[in-house]
Amino acid sequence: MTGSIRVHAPDGIPEIGPGDDLSTTVLDALHAAPGVDGLHDGDIVVVTSKVVSKAEGRVAAGDREEHITAETVREVARRGPTRIVRNRLGLIMAAAGVDASNVRTGDVVLLPVDPDASARAIRAAAAARFGANVGVVITDTAGRAWREGQTDIAIGAAGVVVLESFVGRVDEHGNELAVTAPAVADEVASAVELAQGKLGARPCALVRGRADLVLPAGEHGDGAAALIRAEGADLFGYGAREAVVRAVAGAPADRAPFGSPAAATDLVDALARAGISGARADDRGVQCPAGRKVEVDIIAFAHGWRADPASADGADLRLLPWSP
Repeated sequence: MTGSIRVHAPDGIPEIGPGDDLSTTVLDALHAAPGVDGLHDGDIVVVTSKVVSKAEGRVAAGDREEHITAETVREVARRGPTRIVRNRLGLIMAAAGVDASNVRTGDVVLLPVDPDASARAIRAAAAARFGANVGVVITDTAGRAWREGQTDIAIGAAGVVVLESFVGRVDEHGNELAVTAPAVADEVASAVELAQGKLGARPCALVRGRADLVLPAGEHGDGAAALIRAEGADLFGYGAREAVVRAVAGAPADRAPFGSPAAATDLVDALARAGISGARADDRGVQCPAGRKVEVDIIAFAHGWRADPASADGADLRLLPWSP
């Protein structure tokens, strides 16, 4: 690892269309870019998902909202016309990543079918054409839950470390790191965006100076899919309003985004914070007064618990986790 990186984002990339040899176009442009002096082992090639999609025929005509619906696995939140959804790739994005910019009016661009596979193809082409062992990152733009604005992230990767782990390492003050895990593929994507510019017509770039992130030849790694949290592992599986509605509805199919069952003590605490006193945890689950069953059912659902049907007619409710 060096103390600096260089990003080269060349001009002059022609418009990409269905069936075009994207690997040749991108790699030739980067290889010949001023100041690059050819592709080297340890370089990281970064390509926007839009040109990947165009080359792979992922441009479609028709109503954008219908395409968003088709690409959606689950709606996370909605504010007016804006939909934040979990798409078929597992990414949480506005409009499922369906984009109507930089394309003919009436068309939309869908995300690549398999961005990690697209990255592997470009990496293989770099090895075949130039004998260079490079990493490849495919990028797209996304918002952040706690921040204004958008930044580019990695949605596809090959031959590059996407997530570093510093767990167990010690900082200069002797403190052991517990959860530090830089999403380095996302950091590469956002650094490249600064050189490309949103309106710069520079859909590819080369990053030099982080050869330590590039895997040995023949090892593609876990890909950008490794950066996607599993359903239920995200603390924000639904938007604030949507979480309330889903918990009240209590449909079994909606349980997964709330995550695995909370600890019994956490459920008791949640009930108390909602003004439901008298709940207590024991070795058989949680016992709760039955006087406010509707509210108890809602809170239990959101925490991965349910009322034991056998206790429904008693003075108390017995709450059990949905799964052990």
